[in-house]
Amino acid sequence: MRGLVGIGAALLVGAALPAAAQPVKVAGLAQPARIVVDRWGVPHIYASSQDDVFFVQGFNAARDRLFQIDLWRRRGLGELASVFGPSYVEQDRAARLFLYRGDMAPEWAAYGKDAQRTSTRFVAGINAYIDYIARKPELMPFEFRQLGYTPAKWRPEDVVRIRSHGLTRNLTQEFARARVVCRAGLAADAVRAQLSPAWTTRVPEGLDPCLPEDALDVFALATENVRFDRRNLQASRVATNGETLEGSNNWVVAPSRTTTGRPILANDPHRAYGVPSLRYIVHLSAPGLDVIGAGEPALPGVSIGHNGKVAFGLTIFSIDQEDLYVYEINPANPKQYRYKGGWENFRVVREKVAVRGRPAKSVELRFTRHGPVIHQDPGKRRAFAVRTAWTAPGMAPYFGSIDYMKAQDFQQFRRAMERWGAPTENQVYADTAGNIGWVAGGLAPVRPNWDGLMPVPGDGRYEWQGFLDGAKLPYVLNPGQGWFASANEMNLPAGFPYRQHKLGFEWPDNARARRIAQVLSAAPKVGIEDMERLQNDVVSLNAQRLVTLLKPLSSRDPKTQAALRLLSSWDGEESASSSAAALYETWWSRHLGYAFKDAVLAPAAVEAMDAPHASVLIESLEKPAQRFDKDAVRKRDEVLLSSLGRAWAEMEGLQGPDPTRWQWGKQHFSYFAHPMTPLLDQATRSQVNIGPLPRGGGAYTVNVSSYLPENFWHAHGPSFRMVLDVGNWDNSRAINTPGQSGDPASPHYRDLAGSWAEGKYFPLLYSRQAVDKAAKQVIELLPAR
Repeated sequence: MRGLVGIGAALLVGAALPAAAQPVKVAGLAQPARIVVDRWGVPHIYASSQDDVFFVQGFNAARDRLFQIDLWRRRGLGELASVFGPSYVEQDRAARLFLYRGDMAPEWAAYGKDAQRTSTRFVAGINAYIDYIARKPELMPFEFRQLGYTPAKWRPEDVVRIRSHGLTRNLTQEFARARVVCRAGLAADAVRAQLSPAWTTRVPEGLDPCLPEDALDVFALATENVRFDRRNLQASRVATNGETLEGSNNWVVAPSRTTTGRPILANDPHRAYGVPSLRYIVHLSAPGLDVIGAGEPALPGVSIGHNGKVAFGLTIFSIDQEDLYVYEINPANPKQYRYKGGWENFRVVREKVAVRGRPAKSVELRFTRHGPVIHQDPGKRRAFAVRTAWTAPGMAPYFGSIDYMKAQDFQQFRRAMERWGAPTENQVYADTAGNIGWVAGGLAPVRPNWDGLMPVPGDGRYEWQGFLDGAKLPYVLNPGQGWFASANEMNLPAGFPYRQHKLGFEWPDNARARRIAQVLSAAPKVGIEDMERLQNDVVSLNAQRLVTLLKPLSSRDPKTQAALRLLSSWDGEESASSSAAALYETWWSRHLGYAFKDAVLAPAAVEAMDAPHASVLIESLEKPAQRFDKDAVRKRDEVLLSSLGRAWAEMEGLQGPDPTRWQWGKQHFSYFAHPMTPLLDQATRSQVNIGPLPRGGGAYTVNVSSYLPENFWHAHGPSFRMVLDVGNWDNSRAINTPGQSGDPASPHYRDLAGSWAEGKYFPLLYSRQAVDKAAKQVIELLPAR
């Protein structure tokens, strides 16, 4: 395939030492700078000032990930149609509804000192690289040549105005709850979602919970990735089950509990898989700054890593930052909605969307005082708008890390996290003085008279009263047990005034958190390799609980009895070679939940929801009297046995009649697909897509391997992992799959995928001596005079 020409080859000297680097002149650079790319594709950037180091970070991000970051920018700003044509106008319109449209002065100020300057230098570096390849058009990434357009120049505000890639919670949950309430009542929703801490919600006064089925379509369009199909670049929509795939693990261990005598910090954030990876590892070194770790390539700085003194790693902390407002439209004037007894005009913004090959398209954006209007229901004279913290100053996802990555102690780190906006996070902390800690951060709306769990009327009865002071969010310094971990579970400390602050009541199942705690508590001391093994752990505590329920059962049906024998002797380890894991996951994702719903819910409730909450399902099976009513144990056992028998029969169809030949990894696989895959021929696909790779684990193992139940495609989990030896930094480890580069011709496009699949790491080198020793490619940047 002619066209997959490696851009990096023009700039990088293979196997070169720093002294032999090839010079490249760049306009906008103040002093000479150097990018040393190690053998694993990690760029170590050395500059004489922080202005220059962020400039070079932008230049390097474009060098390795230009198509990815250009697509991210166009999607976020609503500029897809200008290069992809008319079928993307509606996605552009949807994205523009969620742009930050406020005053830029408080926006920049919210991120700490020098935020605007940092962004300005970062995008200047991106633009410098775009200018560089404009002079060498043969080096343009193949995606631009394939699609027939060129990358756009960036403005500093582009980095922070884009918010739609961060909108996450809990709008879809509100909608799902309203759907169940409409069809089956509020009690039925307790099967779909478990509220924690223990909480009883109610239907807000004045709300008709029966919402249009397409009410969130515009919101979904605004927040989804760019998708293509073969029909003349028509936007391709992929159905989802309505449940957000998100999560992460992190933990930190005190020196008293480690074999190194130093803190160890581990983090593996979980996101949807693709190629190139969402995360990008980079090292930024300049006077007053020496930070290394992972971030998103379209943003300056590092959000997960260390700065030589302080280490940090994140998971999601479930603060509810979104509300769906429902309005009555004036029957005499559809341009107005009811508010506090009167009628208020929608604010209307009209914009032009550039369309490739066509005249620009005029679009209308409507807003209420609460936020963008995403749907109107003329039949019932209703409008729906989203109120979200994401449109407040300081809410550009992850951009605030340019503040906390410079912290030199816990006090400075916590103060930076008090200003943190999005995404809402658990940050674990460690420093070279031996301290460890945890800080929760995120902008939390204050809802004085409701809990945020359902949509509310927009008539003025349900108003936010500002945001919670970030200093009131929980934190821990040097916990007595010698470690702290989070895995997205409900981890509000005992005594936290949750009834007053109502941060959020919807949290993922806690099986990962319990497994991490089990391992860390059992070992008197742990080392770096122990933490690598824990990140790759595929023991399912949920599976163990269900196996316990199966052990006393028997069945006259031969297939069901065979399934009982296979699972009853299984320890819950979901290795790729396990036949029991294959049966268990097929049972869990395709049969058990549906059988449970049918047994405990009315038909209307069954149809109103997707899978039951994992914790609710398992707890109800363990304590059947809670939901199965009379003859509860027999009914529970019938659910277990009938669904298990069906799973066995399906496994015979999937992998044949001999269970000794079944393997979980034969049907559960990782496959990293380039976004342009639907447009490419088979030969090109084979060069840009990576996999399939057999996978173990499941959605509730520490090594998260969430998959699409319809085909067992491993769609979500840790692409980046990090284990830091705090203070002995060169002994730290990392991995990023499938590789660091977005250039298919680069040796670093897919070189890490095999190691990642095997649970292996590379050294995250930090000292200049170690970096130079491992240098394989070098770029010497010189100011163009």
